[in-house]
Amino acid sequence: MRAFISKTIRAVKLLARDRRIPRPLRWLAGIGLLPIPGPVDEAVLLLVALLLWIFYRETLADAWARADQPQTRMTARA
Repeated sequence: MRAFISKTIRAVKLLARDRRIPRPLRWLAGIGLLPIPGPVDEAVLLLVALLLWIFYRETLADAWARADQPQTRMTARA
């Protein structure tokens, strides 16, 4: 379970820096990573995940695959 959560966080970090995704959606992903008390950050991440799943499925799959790679190679693609 811990590995899955770590991979998810790495994938979200990649998506927040990926230039193939519009800037407002990347900002929302970044806000979702903040340690905001309460369910606000989780709700933002669920909204971002839904939008990515609907409109950016290929980019989402790419970030998920790249999250397994060593951190030295985890740079956002332009």
